Amino acid sequence: MSDIFRYSDGELPLLVSVPHDGRRIPDDIRERMTQAGRDIPDTDWHVAQLYDFVRDMGAKLLVADFSRYVVDLNRSAEDGDLYPGQVVTGLCPERTFAGEDIYSTGGVANDDKERRIGNYWRPYHDHIDATLTAMREKHGYALLWDAHSIPSVVPRLFDGELPELNLGSNDGASCGAAIETAVAEIAGLSDYSCVVNDRFKGGYITRHYGSPANNIHALQLEIAQRAYMDEKSTSFDEKKAADLRDTLRRMIRTYLETANS
Repeated sequence: MSDIFRYSDGELPLLVSVPHDGRRIPDDIRERMTQAGRDIPDTDWHVAQLYDFVRDMGAKLLVADFSRYVVDLNRSAEDGDLYPGQVVTGLCPERTFAGEDIYSTGGVANDDKERRIGNYWRPYHDHIDATLTAMREKHGYALLWDAHSIPSVVPRLFDGELPELNLGSNDGASCGAAIETAVAEIAGLSDYSCVVNDRFKGGYITRHYGSPANNIHALQLEIAQRAYMDEKSTSFDEKKAADLRDTLRRMIRTYLETANS
């Protein structure tokens, strides 16, 4: 059992990845952090709890244990720019989404970054790669669903309030068109506001692993946190979450059914 992530196996050809709900920070990193950094405000709060139902469906669930402030698993190891012209959050962030310093002294040196990649980033990605490969070998195809959330309003990153459901496929490059359309239609029929490939087109995980030509399809769903929690207190809202889960179940079932048709 890894101490870097938690993994639940399942029989379906679907892996749900939760890279940003981790809260752990090693002591040697924490001691150099500001209070703003230690508060880890940019956590995808409770996303693992929100998606826990997929285990009963038979999907595989992969959840990172360490904070994105240690290393952002949804960025490339080369720290490439996902959204040119917009604020860069980076592989090892040094500022919060609000622009506050994460470290009280210095930032993240190159040797420290390499160590974090080896200790935390690579094991997570090795597991994704191996799991997708095994699913494709067994079923003929593999599906990846990258699960995220974000505060509804983050002025430094985008204008106004985000829609509740933000589906991304890297402008169609990471997922077959028919599959993406079917999933988006389910979201569009729900009570939640929804956009596709708008502000969030999918991060590194979606872009790197999604390869429809090789029978691997990947989608990212970024959920505005007002849809399932209280954003001021960061507390989980069971009633909101139950309602949202109904829509998520329909979206994921459609993902599976359309890919298998």
